[in-house]
Amino acid sequence: MISKAEREKPANEISEKEFKARSRRSFLTLGLGAAGSYLGWRWLRTRMDEDGIPASFRRVFEFNQAVTARTLFSDKHLAPRFPSSAAQLIRMNGDYGLDDDVEVETWRLQLTPYLNLSAQQSLRLAQIRQLPKTEHVTQFKCVEGWSTVVHWGGVRLSDFIWHFAPGSEKARYVGLMTPDEEYYVGIDMPSALHPQTLLCYEMNGAPLTGEHGAPLRLVIPVKYGIKNLKRIGSITYTDQRPDDYWAERGYDYYAAL
Repeated sequence: MISKAEREKPANEISEKEFKARSRRSFLTLGLGAAGSYLGWRWLRTRMDEDGIPASFRRVFEFNQAVTARTLFSDKHLAPRFPSSAAQLIRMNGDYGLDDDVEVETWRLQLTPYLNLSAQQSLRLAQIRQLPKTEHVTQFKCVEGWSTVVHWGGVRLSDFIWHFAPGSEKARYVGLMTPDEEYYVGIDMPSALHPQTLLCYEMNGAPLTGEHGAPLRLVIPVKYGIKNLKRIGSITYTDQRPDDYWAERGYDYYAAL
């Protein structure tokens, strides 16, 4: 250790021996810090991946997700709304699960209620349209960095649950999949019950087109577009976290805005 008296010496009075000793300590400290950082990086890189992300990073990701779920998905947190005049045609972006053409007359939504496999249903669009219609003009935001204001029309997913699958709101998750099972998303129940979460059959005052998910798609304005599944083929309510196409490729499972 260097005494107080030595530390207070003028620079020109520090001996060459003392200078070399201080330099060695400094280099040693820097070397240990660099080695620790490298070993820590190597350790993180060798951890087993979960959904394409090292497990240690995944833990942080999941903590952030839990905070997001508690703070964002409530009736008080609404995506900004716009006048109908601000609505635009949304660009075609992604065609996963849209390979086959689907006719409205033959399309069916396969519904699996919570803890009641015997109560599975096959619903026609006409049955879903009988529920109260809800419309909102909100921004559709893509993880690629662009956004578009869109006028959506359909039924609240919460109304759908309470009408066709009462009791399913007690589940932790909702899993949705395209008819060909090529694209699938999982959403937590608070997100599903959010008042702006819709099962949409109209866009900008007209029926959905095939490229935008006809005859029925999911719209959640408080989430990025990767969660807004086009052309729903099935809905399942479960306590087991459903598979999610983009979460499997390293994206945030909640994908919240």
